[in-house]
Amino acid sequence: MIHCEGLVKIFKTDDIEVVALQGLNIEVKQGEMMAIIGNSGSGKSTFLNILGGLDRPSAGQVRVGEWDLLKITDKQLVEYKRKTVGFVWQNNARNLLPYLTALENVETPMMLGGKVDRAYALQLLEWVGLKERVNNRLTQLSGGEQQRVAIAISLANRPSLLLADEPTGSVDSMTSDLIMDTFRRLNRELGVTIVIVTHDLSLASKVDRVVAIRDGLTSTEFIKRNPNLDHSDQGHQLNEVHEEFVVLDRVGRLQVPKTFLEALNIGNKASMEFDGEKIIIKPPKSLEGDQT
Repeated sequence: MIHCEGLVKIFKTDDIEVVALQGLNIEVKQGEMMAIIGNSGSGKSTFLNILGGLDRPSAGQVRVGEWDLLKITDKQLVEYKRKTVGFVWQNNARNLLPYLTALENVETPMMLGGKVDRAYALQLLEWVGLKERVNNRLTQLSGGEQQRVAIAISLANRPSLLLADEPTGSVDSMTSDLIMDTFRRLNRELGVTIVIVTHDLSLASKVDRVVAIRDGLTSTEFIKRNPNLDHSDQGHQLNEVHEEFVVLDRVGRLQVPKTFLEALNIGNKASMEFDGEKIIIKPPKSLEGDQT
């Protein structure tokens, strides 16, 4: 569904140039529900904005389904955003029209797309747990209910990809669990691919695969040890149910976790050996005087 290789994004002003993505490599399968984590400034939201058609990539490869987002025209980009991708923000005011009912909100993007399907709009609101609230105006709904309306809106035109940027960042833990349950249900019922960006590791632990981004590059992946077990409601932390892997690019480069390097006091050079069974990385004794 998503293929990125050597993805670069550079933001330029008259005085400064910021490289937000420095050659990101990532693949996401059709129908997968996964999370992307990273510290503030790591590039995770920039990556999501590129997938959502909100930012243009500077270089590299980035494909979503049949679309090449590096070469896409402005006209094609409108079609892509309208039909292929849905977006849920932490600030749901970007999705919602407060003077309309929940049902009217879901029907609005359908109207812009040229065809209103009321039965499907009602089905979406039922799927997100708002069957009894379809005729309530947004001002009559709680913050969590509004966020679930926003999820229904994002799926109104039947996109194959749903992007969620910190979708539980402004709600309490109980509502957060309800929203994650909603994502899982929609992933199963519709087969929609879901990519969630979050800094919340407990939320990330509720999906099968988590990709960590550091300094604009893919650093590590966490994959659930037993995908057949549902740990979603048991309060597990990420490392308890997932195994962590370092990620190699096509030429064999990898990012060693920073905590490992700090523990070994490794600076910008390391010694590497292969003993026939494993690769050993350690501080180089001959260069200890050069370490800073």
